[in-house]
Amino acid sequence: MDNALSVKAEKEEEQKEEEHTVTPFEENLQMLLQLKMTSADQFDNLEKHTQWGIEFVEKYTKFVKERSEIEVSYAKQIRNLSKKYQPKKNSREEEESKYTFCRAFFTTLNELNDYAGQHEVIAENLTSQIITELMRYLQELKTERKSHFQDGRKAQQYIESSWKQLESSKRRFERDCKEADRAQQYFERMDADINVTKADVEKARQQAQMRHQMASDSKSEYSSYLQKFNQEQNDHYYTIIPNIFQKLQDMEEKRIERIGVCMKTFAEVDRQVLPIVGKCLDGMTTAAELIEAKTDSKQVVEAYKSGFEPPGDVEFEDYGQAMKRTVSENSLSNSKDSKEKPAGKSKTKLWPFIKNKNKLSLKLGSGPEDFSHLPPEQRRKKLQGKIDDLNKDIHKEMDQRDALTKMKDVYLKNPQMGDPASVDPRLSEIAQNIDKLQAEVQKFEGWLAEVEERMPSKSDTHRRSGLYEAQSTTTVTNNCAQDRESPDGSYTEEQNSETQVKANINPTTIPTTAPDFDEDFDDDDTLPTIGTCKALYPFEGHNEGTIAVAEGELLYVIEDDKGDGWTRVRRNEEEEGYVPTSYIEVNLEPNAKGAMTYI
Repeated sequence: MDNALSVKAEKEEEQKEEEHTVTPFEENLQMLLQLKMTSADQFDNLEKHTQWGIEFVEKYTKFVKERSEIEVSYAKQIRNLSKKYQPKKNSREEEESKYTFCRAFFTTLNELNDYAGQHEVIAENLTSQIITELMRYLQELKTERKSHFQDGRKAQQYIESSWKQLESSKRRFERDCKEADRAQQYFERMDADINVTKADVEKARQQAQMRHQMASDSKSEYSSYLQKFNQEQNDHYYTIIPNIFQKLQDMEEKRIERIGVCMKTFAEVDRQVLPIVGKCLDGMTTAAELIEAKTDSKQVVEAYKSGFEPPGDVEFEDYGQAMKRTVSENSLSNSKDSKEKPAGKSKTKLWPFIKNKNKLSLKLGSGPEDFSHLPPEQRRKKLQGKIDDLNKDIHKEMDQRDALTKMKDVYLKNPQMGDPASVDPRLSEIAQNIDKLQAEVQKFEGWLAEVEERMPSKSDTHRRSGLYEAQSTTTVTNNCAQDRESPDGSYTEEQNSETQVKANINPTTIPTTAPDFDEDFDDDDTLPTIGTCKALYPFEGHNEGTIAVAEGELLYVIEDDKGDGWTRVRRNEEEEGYVPTSYIEVNLEPNAKGAMTYI
């Protein structure tokens, strides 16, 4: 019964011990823990700030690098511009150099070349004095920052480890004290109980003494750890951490000072070349001031004056008397030129294509995106080719999309092979590319439909030429293309801008400039009509030998296509010229020489 009461008393004491109350010592330890957490937060804040500082240095370095690239590109463009307009070594350029305004221009080009060199100097100085230095400093800054934060983390870990040792020794001391009290109380109860044997009392006494000794040892150990922790804590918060913070502060100040020096150098690099740039500009100004308009005009007069004496007066020639005409020696006319021509034969003479003089070239080169500068058939081919190219690009993008989709499926089934989400950005990019290409295809298809609507259909073509097909005539379709042969027999590589198709052309547009003439093409006899033609498209004929026509206009054919893509037509007795064969529908008379039907 006494044993049962003893066990019950021990359980009650354990329950009381579980109802723990916070002692002042534990409150102090909690405050120390909060202080450690605050120190860790400061390290986090400093780490973020210093990282931002490094990123700012990198951003400024990138800014200076891009400025340097701009200077290099600008200098290159200026040099190319100067080189493009430099005088070529030929007789014409040498002749031009005698004029003051030409010499001023050449001087400007030379000064401009020197001006470009100064921008190259700016780029070189920016690279050597700022970019290179900042790149090296960034590596040093990152290494120093990493070292300081490693020291801080180590100090933080060390003080936390010391704190854990102190906490462990305190808990062990607390537990041993409780065990010693419990053993003492048990010994006292056993000693007061008359029913307990002396051996049991002695055993309880020894147990109590052992517990007291353990509590004493734990107390000594706890006291030792406490002194050690207090010393380490004092060193941590008053020596180690302040030193680390001071190093970080010094590092940050050096970074800011370095940025300031670089910004000052950035301005000084430009300032250093200003004197030379000013000299270049002064050279241009001086060259411009040396231009003398009167001197240049006198040189032109000296170069082109003929020195001939003005002709004398023309004498009167009396045709009323039957006598031989006499011509004044000072007259500008001669017997050949004075021959009277019939009044009815006066007409505008045609000098369409003269070799080695004026050639009509058909330029099939660069132009608008919709190829509106080309003839309809060529435009249709270009648009169709563009649509085919876009469709090929679409198929390529779709193939890539299918391949990436399969790869994503493999990743989904086997995650160890890769992350399926890594494929999504590329799939999204491909989808955007496909949408853009499809929009381009729709745009070009719209232009193609517009061209095909304006072109004559096959049924209309056969209906127009059916009369001549019944008489065993042939139908030939000629299109203006690259490498088209001109009527004078020479080949041209490009289409002239005057052969561009313009739907809104004024049907009454007629060339206002009279073509030149040559004796070889003086032709008093009017060419006979060999057929008729109808203009399928408007054509502006500003070149020599061409004639402007409006869409749907009917004209007479006086010379058929010789295989060079041009047909000679006449509007009336006074207006005739050449038009592209592909722009008209030609119906030649069956009995005409070489009669053919062109569509």
